[in-house]
Amino acid sequence: MAQALISIEHVSKAYQRDSMSIPVLEDIDLKIDTGEFVALMGPSGSGKTTLLNLIAGIDTPTQGRISIEGRAVSSMRETELARWRADHIGFIFQLYNLIPVLTAFENVELPLLLTRLSKKERQSHVKMALEIVGLADRADHYPRQLSGGQEQRVAIARAIVADPVILVADEPTGDLDAKSAGEILDLLNRLNTEHHKTIVMVTHDPRAAARAHRMLHLDKGVLSSQEPAAVDRSRDGRA
Repeated sequence: MAQALISIEHVSKAYQRDSMSIPVLEDIDLKIDTGEFVALMGPSGSGKTTLLNLIAGIDTPTQGRISIEGRAVSSMRETELARWRADHIGFIFQLYNLIPVLTAFENVELPLLLTRLSKKERQSHVKMALEIVGLADRADHYPRQLSGGQEQRVAIARAIVADPVILVADEPTGDLDAKSAGEILDLLNRLNTEHHKTIVMVTHDPRAAARAHRMLHLDKGVLSSQEPAAVDRSRDGRA
C-alpha cells in the first residue's frame, strides 16, 4: 500500500492560558494522499484553522505525530521547519496579504527572494505563475488597481511560484462575490487536476467544499466524519 502524503496520527493540540490548558484538537487521525483536494468544514472554533496550521508546519501538536512524505515535520526544529515550509507549502489566505506598494509581479516574486535562484530564473518562475492564474497582462499592476478576485489570483500565483507539494487554503473565497469565488474555485480545481497539487482547504461554504474530492468535518476539536464531496465543477459552484 502506498504511503499517504500527509499522515496525522493521534494528534491533539491545546493552548496554555495562564494555568489553564485549552484543548482545540483531540486525537485526530487522518491520511491525505498525493493529488487529493480536501475540504475541511465545521463551526467557528472547531479547530479547522489550527489543523491547517499543523499540516503547514506553522504550529506544532501538543501530542501525536504529523508526517509529510514520510518525514516527521511535527518534531523538526524551527530552523529546519522554516526551510521545509518554504520548499513544500504554498499558503492561500482569505484576505490575500499582498504588499500594497509592490506590483503583482513583485508580490509573486517575494518567496523566491530567499532562494538561490538567479534573477533570470526568478523572473521565469513568476511569469509562469502569473500565466497559470491568468494574470500575465497584470504583472505591473498594484493591488489597488486589481479587483478582489484578481488580488486573490495574485496571492495564488505567489503560493505556487516555488512549486510547493501542498497548497493550504484558509477560506480562499470568503471575501469574494459569488462570480469571483467560482473563478477562484475553478482555478484551484485546475491546479489540482492539471498541475497535480494536493490541496487542503478550510471553508464555511458548502458550494466551495463541493469542489473537493473529500469533505472532512470538525466539531469541538473532533474529526467526526470523512465524506466524498458531491463534486460540482460548474463556474460558480452552485448545485
